Amino acid sequence: MAEAYLGIDVGTGSARAGLFDRSGRLLSAAKRPIRLWREDPNVFEQSSDDIWRAICDSVREAVAAAGLAGSDVKGLGFDATCSMVVVDRDARPLTVSRSGDDARNVIVWMDHRALDQTARINATGHKVLRYVGGRISPEMETPKLMWLKERLPDTFRRAGHFFDLADFLSFRATGSLARSVCTLTCKWTYLAHERRFDADYFRQIGLEELADEGFARIGTDVVDIGVPLGAGLTEAAAEELGLSPGTPVGASLIDAHAGGVGTVGGDLPGGGAGDPTRELAFIMGTSSCTMTLTPEPSFVDGVWGPYYGAMIPGLWLLEGGQSAYGAALDYLIALHPAYPAAARAAEAAGLSVPDHLEARALAMAGSPEAAAFLGAELTVVPEFLGNRSPEADPHARGAVAGLTLASSEENLVRLFVATLCGLCYGTRQIVEANRAKGLSLGAIVASGGAARSPLLRRLLADATGLSVARPETREPVLLGSAMVGAVAAKAHPDLRAAAAAMCRSGEVVAPAGGALAAYHAAKFEAYELLQRAERQTRAILGPYLER
Repeated sequence: MAEAYLGIDVGTGSARAGLFDRSGRLLSAAKRPIRLWREDPNVFEQSSDDIWRAICDSVREAVAAAGLAGSDVKGLGFDATCSMVVVDRDARPLTVSRSGDDARNVIVWMDHRALDQTARINATGHKVLRYVGGRISPEMETPKLMWLKERLPDTFRRAGHFFDLADFLSFRATGSLARSVCTLTCKWTYLAHERRFDADYFRQIGLEELADEGFARIGTDVVDIGVPLGAGLTEAAAEELGLSPGTPVGASLIDAHAGGVGTVGGDLPGGGAGDPTRELAFIMGTSSCTMTLTPEPSFVDGVWGPYYGAMIPGLWLLEGGQSAYGAALDYLIALHPAYPAAARAAEAAGLSVPDHLEARALAMAGSPEAAAFLGAELTVVPEFLGNRSPEADPHARGAVAGLTLASSEENLVRLFVATLCGLCYGTRQIVEANRAKGLSLGAIVASGGAARSPLLRRLLADATGLSVARPETREPVLLGSAMVGAVAAKAHPDLRAAAAAMCRSGEVVAPAGGALAAYHAAKFEAYELLQRAERQTRAILGPYLER
C-alpha cells in the first residue's frame, strides 16, 4: 500500500503542495498563484478563500503527479506566512480593508500599516517585549489588532476569530480552533514557557477586550507542533482537497519555521546526525529568516525570542531575519537601465533574471570566489522594508553608494553582485548579534529559492565566516510541513525523530579565508558606514518625513 505525507506551504505569492515518503524523498510538488492587493507602500491584503482554492488545486495536482490516490496520503501539515486572517462568528471572511470588500480579509505579514501602533506598544516598555528582542515589529499581530480596533472598529467588533494564517488553514481543514504554539508564541506574544497570554500587556496597549474575553478570539487551546487536530480532515475539506476524511492534520508552522524544521538536525554529509543547536537555519525568500535553537533561553537585542518550543519542542528559538531579501534584490535590479535587455536575454535562455545575471557574473570573473570583487565599487544597504534584525527598526531604508551614469549590462551585473553582498552583510550582523551573546554556531544551513545559487552560498560563507550547507531536498519548507503530517499520523514519534529520518544535508561551502575574508571585512565596514549615514540622514530630515 502506498504511503505519503503532504506538506502545504502558503507563501506571499503562491500556495504549494509537496508529497514525501517516510524517508523524506520528494515524490511530487505543485503550486498555484495567490492574489495580493497592494494599496500603498505599507498595505498588503489577501483573501483566505482565494488561498484555500489555490491550496486545493495544488494538492490535487501533486497527488495526481505522484500517481497516488487521495487515500494514500496518511498525514498532512500546513505552513504559511505570519499573516492575520479575520472571520466572523460563522467563519465567513470579514474585511480588513478600507475598501470594505469582505473578500480581502487577510493582513499580509509584510503589511506595515500599524507603524504608529507599533511605536506606542514599544513605548510602554512592557516586560512581554523582552521575549520579542526588546521591540515588537509591525509584522506581528498585536499592532495589527490595534490598527483594526482603531481604524475598522466594526470589523474588530464583529470578528468571531482572529487567526494566524497557518492556524486558519488547520481550522478550515479540521474545524479545530486549537492554535499552534509556533504561531501564537512567535507573533501573538503568547508566553509558551508559562502557557499563557499576559492580560496586563493587552490591557496596557488598549486591547482589553481580548483579555476580558479570556482570549477566546485569538486562541485558548494552544498545542505543540505536530499534535493531531480534531478528528482529522472534515468531510467537506477532504472532498475539496481530494483526500480521505479523517486524514490526520498536525498543528501548523509559520512558513520560515517549517523551513527550519525541514533543515536542521538531519544527517550530515559523510554520516552522523547534526546538532540543531549548532546550526543556523537560514530561509531565503521574499524576506529571510534565521533560526537559532538553544537549550536555555538567550536574550539577543533585536532578535525575536527567545520562544519556547516554537520550532522544535523542548528547545528555545531565536528568530532573526531581513524584511526584504529576494524582494530587495528584484526591486533594485529592476531599476537599472539595462534590466529590460537582461530580462529578454534571460527569457531567451530559459532562465530567471537573477540566474542570468549570476551566469554573466561567473563568466566575467571566472569563479564564484573572484565574482565577489565585481561589486567592489558599489555598496548596497538593501533595507527597503526596514531592518527586522538586529536593529528592529521598521523605518530603516535602503541606500546605495558608488552609482555612476553607466547603463551597460556589465554594470547591472556589478550591481547584482553588490546587492548580494549587501544581503550577506545584513545576515552577518544577525550572526554577530548571536555571537555577542555567547551563542556558538558551526554552520548555516540555507534553504529557499536563493539557496540554489552557488554564488550566493560562496558570498554568504565568506561574508559570515561560517560554512554554508544546503539541504539535500530542493523543497525543505514543504518537507517541514510534511514532517508535521508524519508526526500527526504517528509515522515518527516526534519532530526530532522525523528530522533524523527525513532530513539530510547536501553540499557544504567552507569560508575561503585569506584575501576574500579581508575583502569582505572591508566591504562590511563600508556597509555599516553607509547604514549609519542613512540613519543620520533620516534623523536630520525627521521633522519633514511622513510617518
